[in-house]
Amino acid sequence: MTPQRAVTTESVDTPAGEARITWHPARGARLVLAVSHGAGGGIEARDLQALAAALPPLGVSVALVEQPWRVAGKKVAAAPKVLDEGWRGLWPALARPGLPVVAGGRSAGARVACRTAAELDAAGVLALAFPLHPPGRPEKSRAAELLGADRPVLVVQGGRDPFGRPEEFPEPAGQDPYELVGVPYGDHGFAVPKKAGPTPEETLSVITAAVAAWLGRLSARP
Repeated sequence: MTPQRAVTTESVDTPAGEARITWHPARGARLVLAVSHGAGGGIEARDLQALAAALPPLGVSVALVEQPWRVAGKKVAAAPKVLDEGWRGLWPALARPGLPVVAGGRSAGARVACRTAAELDAAGVLALAFPLHPPGRPEKSRAAELLGADRPVLVVQGGRDPFGRPEEFPEPAGQDPYELVGVPYGDHGFAVPKKAGPTPEETLSVITAAVAAWLGRLSARP
């Protein structure tokens, strides 16, 4: 197996403050997957770390993005407008390698990626645990953000996610309809009850395999 390049971290000044990118570069990379965290955690999330380990050997550089509020050590996430400002501000650093950049994130990070994908000319959007609605409030739908990405989108959603189960999502439509992959028994963090059967490793394999296959199809598009 070809050894991978060393992991590096860089700080990026944005209008919302200092952000941080941890690069997991691939040799001979064909694209960059930039993924940010949610409102309740950081880039140590298991799914983000699994993608950072699995994708570089497949020719995909992974950039794990920490929003300014997280870098500053704050406990509460910034407002959506500020999150978008931070993402826009660090985008030039993500595009610097000269490769197509897929915007992504988990939960609140997925919303940011969807809201800004078109204006930043992202190659696609990866939405991990997209918060379709607040728990118990299906009438507060955020489907418009997802459907308005105007880019190919992959949604990876836990089967028992209180922020929206796979069957609650609207039917895909439009020129670039989104794809949805359900993670059996997974909650918002893709944790699975022990009695359900799948191990944490098996669950993460479902996620990384689905993302790798989708990115392969995306990079093959003319």
